[in-house]
Amino acid sequence: MAITSGRNFWCLCSSVLLVLAAAPVRAETRLFESVQVTPPGEYTFGIEGPAVDVEGNLFVVNLGKPGTIGRLPRGGAASQQFSALPEGSVGNAIRFDRNGTMFIADYKKHNIFAIAKGAAEPVVWFHSDEMSQPNDITLARDGTIYASDPNWKGREGHIWRIAKAADGSVQGQVMAAPRAMGTTNGIDLSPDGKTLYVGESSSGQIWSYAISGNALIDAKLVKAFQPDTVDGIRTDVAGRLYVARILKGTIALMKTNGAVEREIALKGKEPTNLAFGGSDGKTVFVTQRQGGFIESFRTDQPGREHCLQRERC
Repeated sequence: MAITSGRNFWCLCSSVLLVLAAAPVRAETRLFESVQVTPPGEYTFGIEGPAVDVEGNLFVVNLGKPGTIGRLPRGGAASQQFSALPEGSVGNAIRFDRNGTMFIADYKKHNIFAIAKGAAEPVVWFHSDEMSQPNDITLARDGTIYASDPNWKGREGHIWRIAKAADGSVQGQVMAAPRAMGTTNGIDLSPDGKTLYVGESSSGQIWSYAISGNALIDAKLVKAFQPDTVDGIRTDVAGRLYVARILKGTIALMKTNGAVEREIALKGKEPTNLAFGGSDGKTVFVTQRQGGFIESFRTDQPGREHCLQRERC
């Protein structure tokens, strides 16, 4: 009996050890598996511009009707209206700086709005009638805004650099570039802030540029996807790019040399943009034009912006 009991005990312990050893493997398989977070139809066809604040709230433009900003509380499953832009303005992108200020690209009225941390009222940060839009924006460590500015009819575009001047005024100008750009759309910076990645929807190409003051230099083609299949772009702390493959229904995760590590399958087929959030910055939220909802998946590295807001990079 004692020997039999000992064998049973050994078997039981072995089983427990096997379960514990297998647990991390099963957890790992849950990475890159997307789930729907919010109900369909919450947002309009213009659902875009996701961004997560330091408290973990997700903000997305065009909740219910154009010109609004929705807020999905951390851990929530339904969005609430957070703010509304002035009449005629429609948001297309949101980003946060290190101080918690929210910036919104208004593609209808050629504005960049700002909402201070703790407030909900948008104020004009920058305006230019020379802009076609702006479309998407990204923020550097020093608060400089880079904005994509596509001309969809002309199938061309530019990048704007918007920053405070020595006198405190906000100035913006088109950045000189070594090549004629297509319809500039998704945009983001490398973790060190020295490289700007730009997606061109018309060609389906992703380009990288070194930043030299008000000029973009050293243009390199990172990846050529099919035309009209790329939208928003984000980078993680490892420098990898996450590209919303609109019309394909995936997020392409790729290295800076253009090698695609994986295509993450989504619930909807028309992802417009994405943002990193969660307590560790490893939850990716995706805005879906098809169905007007938000979905999310877990990844293995935090996003650059998550790190930037916490002053860890």
